[in-house]
Amino acid sequence: MSPAVAQDPQQLPWDPHCITFPARKDLPRLSGAPDGAAWVWGKDDQLGRLNLLTPQRVKGAAAEIQTGEMVRLDLPLDVPEKPAFDRETFQHTIKTLVPDMAYDDTYSLNTQSGTQWDGFRHFSNIPSKTFYNGAKSTDFVGDTANTHSCSIHHWANHGIAGRGILLDYRYYAITHNKPYDPYSPHAITFAGLQSCATWQGINLRPESEGGDIRVGDILLIRSGFVERYAAATRSHDDLAFAGLARDSAIRDWLHDSYFAAVAGDSPTFEMWPVPDHDYLHQDLLALWGCPIGEMWDLETLAEKCRRRGKWTFFMISAPANMPGGVGSHANATVIL
Repeated sequence: MSPAVAQDPQQLPWDPHCITFPARKDLPRLSGAPDGAAWVWGKDDQLGRLNLLTPQRVKGAAAEIQTGEMVRLDLPLDVPEKPAFDRETFQHTIKTLVPDMAYDDTYSLNTQSGTQWDGFRHFSNIPSKTFYNGAKSTDFVGDTANTHSCSIHHWANHGIAGRGILLDYRYYAITHNKPYDPYSPHAITFAGLQSCATWQGINLRPESEGGDIRVGDILLIRSGFVERYAAATRSHDDLAFAGLARDSAIRDWLHDSYFAAVAGDSPTFEMWPVPDHDYLHQDLLALWGCPIGEMWDLETLAEKCRRRGKWTFFMISAPANMPGGVGSHANATVIL
């Protein structure tokens, strides 16, 4: 039986196989949920927007593979040398099992010290202190903690694979005489993204409106952090990074495009610092169930996309299968 073409906002749970979905302004009001919550995939849903990565969409995304060339999107585990937000530095030691014959190695790490996924346990809706689909901090820590609610292992068991789309805002800005320092609170506005996309030959409207954004796409935005880090390593004591602005146009577009996940090359994805606790993180993670990737290495991918003149590709990511996990290194690869 074919799914409905358009999802009725009030018909819960929503069918991820639908072709079009409600706009942010048309989200249903959910009893006991914060305003703007899109907890629409079922009472015990743990996947959020990853539900949109249906077998049909993954199979369709495989059509993006043209050459079979692979591009890894993870930085080395010890980059950055000094992680932001006072996170622990990565530690690697080699253990001798039998001298001259056999060795192991051990890692000590914060899963969000480098290239990462922010899981649903990472950030709440601040006014309600509620995480995605109604989870509370007491589900994560303390006497009533469990390994089920909002755990990263659900993503690992489902899998993350689909069509990726790159907006190379950094290269666009430099070539259009709009230079900025990625280590500064430079706001990437929706108008800026539209100009970048137009230069790349991409229409940022959803496919249902005649644009190039498909339901379930994985959005990647290059803001220049990795390029800047490679040019001059520095500490992150001042915590200022370029990233997405937080105006209503950005929020509406991120929501209404129905990305399965979003990721960028900066440590925060959104512009940092954030005034008045107006975090995109709480919209994406807690309200909409949309994974956020940070510090992804988009340098080689951007170069190859520019050379090809093609900005979409097949990509896959394997989060850690850790019951109760908050986040994970991305373990992400693009296949061109």
